Amino acid sequence: MALNRQEKAAVIEEITSQLASAQSVVVAEYRGLSVESVTQLRKDARAAGVYLRVLKNTLAKRAIAGTAFEALSGNMVGPLIYGISADPVAAAKVLVNFAKTNDKLILTAGALPGQVMGADGVKALATMPSRDELLSKLLGTMQAPIATFVRTLNEVPTKFVRGVAAVRDQKESQAA
Repeated sequence: MALNRQEKAAVIEEITSQLASAQSVVVAEYRGLSVESVTQLRKDARAAGVYLRVLKNTLAKRAIAGTAFEALSGNMVGPLIYGISADPVAAAKVLVNFAKTNDKLILTAGALPGQVMGADGVKALATMPSRDELLSKLLGTMQAPIATFVRTLNEVPTKFVRGVAAVRDQKESQAA
């Protein structure tokens, strides 16, 4: 279905607004995917907070012009689906995981602000931990000394109770 000029401008504005808060863009060729597969991919993307859209390349090129992802325009050839995410890893994870089960989805390229990657770079990005995983690891690391300190403080009364119990058991065994 052809879009008129106002509809095209609205699409470009929508994509530009998504790119303004994005930390990564991943591009994949979806030729040959069934409707059910694309629906599942969209569901996975929505659950991960990834904006997923099939766009005409000319509209996508106009939308990324002047953004940090402008260098990606050289890789926009063929029928492409665009994954845009505020988490640098989320879009790559969703598309790489989906491509593992569907060989018709071919990763083409990806971009972080000011840096373009090939398909191998996107796969490497997908193996990195997400922001939430990194924050939870950091919190665990920060809590470890405190937890150790609390366990150490708890050992003093525990050892005292064990000592008293050992003395009691010893006196009971001597009395018997």
